[in-house]
Amino acid sequence: MTLTTPASTPDPDESAAHSPSMPGFVPFSSDRTEAYRSAGHWADQLLDTILRDAAAQWPDRIAIADAHGSYRYDELDALADRAAAGIAGLGINPGDRVLVQLPNSCEFAVALFGLLRAGVIPVMCLPGHRLTELTHFAEVSGAVGLLIADTAGGFDYREMARRLVQAHPGLKHVLVHGEHAEFRSWAEVARASSGVRPQFDCNPGTPALLLVSGGTTGAPKLIPRTHQDYVYNCTASAALCELTGDDVYLVALPAAHNFPLACPGLLGALSVGATTVFTTDPSPESAFATIDKHRVTAAALVPALAKLWAQACDWEPLAPKTLRLLQVGGAKLPAADAALVRGALTPGLQQVFGMAEGLLNYTRIGDPAEVIEGTQGRPLSADDEIRIVDEDGNEVPDGVEGELLVRGPYTINGYFNADAANERSFSPDGFYRSGDRVRRFADGPRAGYLEVTGRIKDVIVRGGENVSALDLEEHLLTHPSVCSAAAVALPDQFLGEKVCAVLVFDGAPATLADLHQHLEQRGVAAHARPDVLVPMPSLPTTAVGKIDKKAIIAALTG
Repeated sequence: MTLTTPASTPDPDESAAHSPSMPGFVPFSSDRTEAYRSAGHWADQLLDTILRDAAAQWPDRIAIADAHGSYRYDELDALADRAAAGIAGLGINPGDRVLVQLPNSCEFAVALFGLLRAGVIPVMCLPGHRLTELTHFAEVSGAVGLLIADTAGGFDYREMARRLVQAHPGLKHVLVHGEHAEFRSWAEVARASSGVRPQFDCNPGTPALLLVSGGTTGAPKLIPRTHQDYVYNCTASAALCELTGDDVYLVALPAAHNFPLACPGLLGALSVGATTVFTTDPSPESAFATIDKHRVTAAALVPALAKLWAQACDWEPLAPKTLRLLQVGGAKLPAADAALVRGALTPGLQQVFGMAEGLLNYTRIGDPAEVIEGTQGRPLSADDEIRIVDEDGNEVPDGVEGELLVRGPYTINGYFNADAANERSFSPDGFYRSGDRVRRFADGPRAGYLEVTGRIKDVIVRGGENVSALDLEEHLLTHPSVCSAAAVALPDQFLGEKVCAVLVFDGAPATLADLHQHLEQRGVAAHARPDVLVPMPSLPTTAVGKIDKKAIIAALTG
C-alpha cells in the first residue's frame, strides 16, 4: 500500500472548551480528576494524537501491516486526516456515534483514527456480533452511522445492515468497505477528500470511544473510555511491557477488543513507534507463518489459543522463534498450561487479568516462574484502588477470596446510557463491582498479586468471549419446543469453556442444528450459541425455586 501526496493540516485545538458532559455519560468527579492529573496519569491529550505525534517522530517507520500490504507512519497519519474530512463531509458531526464492525486489517486502523479525528465516537463492535447485538448498540448509543465490511468469515454484513437500517432509520449513513451494493463506499468517503481535517473543540475528559462489555448479565453494555483515561491505559501498559520501536506486535484477537487494542495493543504499539501486524487467522499454521514473515516479537492470546499454539510447536515446521512477550488473558490460564507455554513458545509469558471497564493486572517481565505461572498479575497503576469483599460487602483479609471491586484512573464510573445497570454495578462511592472472585497474596514473591478463583456473574467464557447465560436462555425460550432452559459452562481443552444448553422440551425435541438456525434468525452472535445440547425431563431447583445450575453441572461432569 502506498499513499502519495500526504496531506498537511494544522494541529487541532486540544483545549477543554466545555465541561465533560454528555447525555448518558458518567464523568469522573472533579476531585479524582485533579488527583489523577496531579499524579501525572492524565494530560490534556486526545487519543488520536498518539498517531500524530508518532508520525512526526518516526514518519518512515512501518506503522501497520496486514496480508495485503503496509503503511508507514506518515502514510497512516495522512489517511486518517482524509478519512476524517470525508466523514465530516457526510454531515456526521463531532459527538455523533458510529457503529464500527471491521475485521482485523489496516483499514481498521484507518477507520478508527479517521473517526477520532472527526470527533466522532466509534462503537467498537466485534466481527462476531449479529443483528441482536447491533440493534441493542444502535438503540443505546443513538448511533447515526454504521461502518462494516462487505463480507468476512463467510458472513454478509450488508444483509444484516439492511435489516438494521429498516428497524433504525436513525442510522442514516451505512459505509461498506468492499463491494458496497446500495450503500456508500467507505473507500470513496475515506480517500476522496482533500485531507483538510475538521476543527472542533473537545474535552479530553469526554468519551473517545465506546467499548463493548462481555454481556455478563443480559445484553452487552457500552463502556465509555475517555481520551485521557485511554491514553493512560495504552501508554502505561506499553511502558510496563517494555515495548519499544524495535517491537512488532501481532493483533490475532479481534482488534476491537480492549486487550489487543490498548493493553498495550495497537494503540500502545503506535505510541512507541512499533509496527502492528493484523491477522484474521489465529490458527497455528497461519499465525506462525505471519510471525516468521514479520519477525513478530509480541502478541496477545486467550488461554485456549495459547495452549493450542504451544501444542502446535510439536508439529508445525515454523514454530515461533522471535517472540519475546506473549500476553495471555481473557480467562484464567491454568498453571500447567502456563508452564507449557513458557517452555514451548517463549519464557516471556505475561498473564493479564483485566476488563474493558478498566482495571488491568499484569505479571511483570522478570517475575519468577511461581508468579508468572501461579498468579494473574497485580494492578497496572499505583492509584488503582482494590477492594475484595464478602457477600455482605465487608473487606476480607489477604488470602481469603471475595468479589473484586475497583476504582482508579482508567476504570469507568458508569456504563453509557444504562442507569439500571450502573446502580447494580457500582458502589455508592464509585467502585466497579467486577463480578470476579479473587484472592490477594499477602507475602513472598507473590505479595500484592491476584489469583482469579471464580465468578459471581452467570457467564460462560468461551474462547475468551463472555457469553451471558441469562441472555442466551431468554433467546432459547423463544423456540416453540422449549419450555425451560439453563445455559451452563462445561470444561473444554480447546475453548476453555463450551456452552451447554440444558433444555426441557414441550412436545417434539429440537436438535442442536434446529437451535442454531433459530438463534441465527434472531441475530445471536455465533460465539454465543450452544456447543452442546442436553435434554432433561425437568431442571433441578434450589430450595427457593431457582434453577440449580450447580446440580446441573455436577450431573454433567460427575
